[in-house]
Amino acid sequence: MDLGLKGKKAIICASSRGLGKGCAQALAEAGCDIVLNGRNETVLEETRSQLQNLYGVSVAAIAADVSTREGQEALLTACPNPDILVNNNGGPPRRDYSELDREALLEGVVQNFVTPIELIQAVVPGMKERGFGRIVNITSLSVKMPIEGLDLSSGARAGLTAFLAGVCRQLAPHGVTVNNLLPGKMDTDRLKGGFERAAQQSGKSLEDVRAAQAAEIPARRFGSAEEFGQTCAFLCSRHAGYITGQNILMDGGLYPAAF
Repeated sequence: MDLGLKGKKAIICASSRGLGKGCAQALAEAGCDIVLNGRNETVLEETRSQLQNLYGVSVAAIAADVSTREGQEALLTACPNPDILVNNNGGPPRRDYSELDREALLEGVVQNFVTPIELIQAVVPGMKERGFGRIVNITSLSVKMPIEGLDLSSGARAGLTAFLAGVCRQLAPHGVTVNNLLPGKMDTDRLKGGFERAAQQSGKSLEDVRAAQAAEIPARRFGSAEEFGQTCAFLCSRHAGYITGQNILMDGGLYPAAF
């Protein structure tokens, strides 16, 4: 399927690895010029080189913390008029709510609530002027169901979802869509780190922990960054202009609900 994205410009935050990289790869494959972002310059350059060699599109790499003003300015300098913005950022580490002090609370809110809103504010005027814009926010299954120890991440991402529910309706008449992708258990470094913690705490082997968690998912497997990225690319495509304000679960059926 031709997604109609050839020559479009895309900023993908936190995209040197994991789900962000999956989105960058799918958008590059569709013909977008890409601005990557990450903190590890070595990993970032490897991803940049890989995508540029594979797909022949322009790929810039910005090593920066997207939660800072300086990081955001660097991204927007590299791509002042993006057609696509994929908001992604690392969440706060697992921690019981009782252990969260004020500094930790504010940091989590800045990472997963304030930062994506600031970037949306920056890119939307140009999108409205051009009559085309696609914003995809990578949030989490935890927006819909609690995950132990991720209360801060869940709260900040749920707040972002509620905030943008009204904003997306204001932007719809201008050809700008805003949607959220909610990953469940995806086969990423973050998930593997969770397996390692669970194995240490339970005394079980890493393989047993992984198998037990996969068995809880109706699909009986973990999701991949590649299929996540392709879903993101579709939401950014010309075919998805009538989809906005949606929370799209990618969890293999783990969330048990009809609606």
